[in-house]
Amino acid sequence: MTPADTNTSPTFASLGLAPELLHALRDAGYERPTPIQQDAIPLALSGRDLIGLAQTGTGKTASFTLPILHRLMHGPRRTRALVLTPTRELCLQVEESVRKYSLHAPLDVIPVFGGVSYEPQEKALRAGVDIVVATPGRLLDQIERRNVDFSYLEVLVLDEADRMLDMGFAPQIQKVIEQIPRYRQTMLFSATMPPEVEALGRKYLRRPLVVQVGRRSQAAATVTHAVYPVRKERKTDLLVNLLTASHHDSVLVFTRTKHGADKVERDLTKAGIATAAMHADKSQPQRMRALEDFRSGAIRVLVATDIAQRGLDINGISHVINFDVPQAPEDYVHRIGRTGRAASTGDAYTFMSPDEIGMVRTIERVIGQEIPRISVPGFDFGTVASASVPSDAPVASA
Repeated sequence: MTPADTNTSPTFASLGLAPELLHALRDAGYERPTPIQQDAIPLALSGRDLIGLAQTGTGKTASFTLPILHRLMHGPRRTRALVLTPTRELCLQVEESVRKYSLHAPLDVIPVFGGVSYEPQEKALRAGVDIVVATPGRLLDQIERRNVDFSYLEVLVLDEADRMLDMGFAPQIQKVIEQIPRYRQTMLFSATMPPEVEALGRKYLRRPLVVQVGRRSQAAATVTHAVYPVRKERKTDLLVNLLTASHHDSVLVFTRTKHGADKVERDLTKAGIATAAMHADKSQPQRMRALEDFRSGAIRVLVATDIAQRGLDINGISHVINFDVPQAPEDYVHRIGRTGRAASTGDAYTFMSPDEIGMVRTIERVIGQEIPRISVPGFDFGTVASASVPSDAPVASA
């Protein structure tokens, strides 16, 4: 969402949302919807099934949470909406959005995810909540324990559907949907629309309307890209030099493996750079602490595997660095979507070793643009002399 301004584009008030929701939006400083919100919210309010396609960071979460809250404002205090998300972090982000927008509405929400105790979730589910936001695995556990009653469910949302399928959640999604009413409103939101997501839409949605903002697999226009050719064994040295030679406020570094994330964290910490790592082997409290420290500025660098590439609402990320080139072009789009969100700008660096040239070229074909190369003597695999990155090195241009 964009902060209140003097633009002539539609306001949230023009979309037909309840006064209580408009009040909460004003409290949060929002007046005008993003393009995906502008298109999706009126359709969702109509009750039709909906597929929403947009880049990460464009405001998809409010596109379904606001219509859900509007619909549930009046009616029985039962569990009437379910949002399925691929990760614990996204689950918490959606829950946070629901709480923010329902500030003046008598509605309850609970996040249901693994890695934490069952008991508080069981207690809240048995007491009854209006909206459940859940990861598929833990929700199935709670269903099997008979802690959830979906008899009155009216709305189902499949959030980041492509990521859920990437993570192998299709069987769990099927089992969950078997437990909920057949006649409901179903909304599917995704950054990309591969054939598997199209098949998911055909299977679970009824004559859905499709809202698409931007080209599929299109990188955000607010992000400036650069590729650094570098010998594999010198990637860490290049990263340290970049982080110490010029000012980078908030940097998200992506590695391909958990072991790689831990190693980069150790190396940066040894170099005196405040860093934390985040991946699937970290406990939920560790992951939440890393995120909080990153958001607050207690640490300057967060090193993560692709668990963090989607759905994390972290404002102010100045740089995304692909320490390892992502193997799928769509993952590149999702990773760099962590910066340049909404009206902000950001920089995305990709470290490319000789065996990753082909993957970079594939990414360029998919996003429809050539990414400028920055050659740093001593690090580029075409040079041999050792050198540091000069303080006036270009930030994201050739």
